[in-house]
Amino acid sequence: MNSNQRITEVAAGVLLRNDGYFLLAQRPAGKVYAGCWEFPGGKLEQGESVEATLARELNEELGVTVHTCRRWKTLDYTYPHARVRLFFCRVTVWRGAPIGREGQAFVWQRLPVEVTPLLPATQVALGWFQREPITA
Repeated sequence: MNSNQRITEVAAGVLLRNDGYFLLAQRPAGKVYAGCWEFPGGKLEQGESVEATLARELNEELGVTVHTCRRWKTLDYTYPHARVRLFFCRVTVWRGAPIGREGQAFVWQRLPVEVTPLLPATQVALGWFQREPITA
């Protein structure tokens, strides 16, 4: 892979319930890493903020309306097919119950997570949870 390859910026939402559970979504068939579990979100569009991207993506993918989110951590990760910069945001207030609008599965989890396989960058983020309290 070329180290000069363009970085794709992605907003990832860590939806946190008051009981400490967080939401993971499964990548649908036909996408790279299909079947892997990840924090939901998507690519930033030209001129779009991280927060606006996350609100748009979570509505498109899960049918929820984001009310309160804050940037948490940023991770640069190189996959064999792409370089990504992931902006993880803690989403603590939203309206609507998540539904898989794109046919994807989703599940509420706590540590240690019970679903596999995990997207590699998601494994990094879950490692952060082990060092920091997970609170809404």
